[in-house]
Amino acid sequence: MTDAVASDIPFVDAHVHFWDLAHLRYEWLTPPFGEDGPNGNVAAIAATYLPADYRRETMGWNVVGAVHVEAGARVDQAVAETRWLERQADAEALPTGIVAYADLTAPDLTTTLAAHAAHPRVRGIRQIVNWHRFADRTYTARDLTRDPVWQRGFGALAGAGLSFDLQCYPAQMPAVAALSARHPDIQVIVNHMGMPVPEDLNGLDEWRAGLRVLAKLPQVAIKLSGMGFVWREWSTERVRSLILEAIDLFGPDRTMFASDLPTDRLFGSLDRHLSAYHDIVGDLTLGERRALFGGTANRLYRLGLDLEKRP
Repeated sequence: MTDAVASDIPFVDAHVHFWDLAHLRYEWLTPPFGEDGPNGNVAAIAATYLPADYRRETMGWNVVGAVHVEAGARVDQAVAETRWLERQADAEALPTGIVAYADLTAPDLTTTLAAHAAHPRVRGIRQIVNWHRFADRTYTARDLTRDPVWQRGFGALAGAGLSFDLQCYPAQMPAVAALSARHPDIQVIVNHMGMPVPEDLNGLDEWRAGLRVLAKLPQVAIKLSGMGFVWREWSTERVRSLILEAIDLFGPDRTMFASDLPTDRLFGSLDRHLSAYHDIVGDLTLGERRALFGGTANRLYRLGLDLEKRP
């Protein structure tokens, strides 16, 4: 349940996904489904999910805007996903901003970035780079962050005026931090709290060390979501210290909460997630909480929203 103060704080959801499975192809949402892989069995969310579905699911919260992050459509449909999202936004006023997909190693990267940037709601790019030595953890066949071609592609984001959503594992953070330090004009936003892997040897210490390196760079921010990626059986108390540590490192002005709908529904309801987040930061000032739940996302994704106006 939501309390009066929490439910009234303007929420700019910094990470959502919409998809129409009859329109674009999403291999990871296509049967057969298994238990292996970073997300586990995704059958429960393998259905079309549109802005109207999102509004129904979030009706108990003061959602002012939402940032769509590329949802894993087939690579050759990346720009088609952006076009489809713009049509959804024109009709439904959601999403407010778009983080599109591009392969930073592709020879036609400049063309792809220009095609995305031509759409008014596009703010950034995400290419998932999580690499892990364990097959059930890795998203990629190799560590792209150490590839010089990928690094050059990252640098190209500045010319297109685009930010980068970074979804990686802690072991990759020092290399990404070194790359980001060479490109201070590219806003980087860490996804899903940096995705600590507690099962790794000294996994949480590695996460802390990686975040400390990234947090030293003023152009790097962090999103708090995806608790189920850390522990499938997460609880408020189990994640409390991690969330507060991330906020301490980056500060409320570089930290933002997100629902990760519908993916995080694999790990619990929206109300469970948001209620936990509000409980964890309940001792912060109202201004800090307003930044965490709305102001930071509005500013860093350049959305220009009036956070006092209900939709």
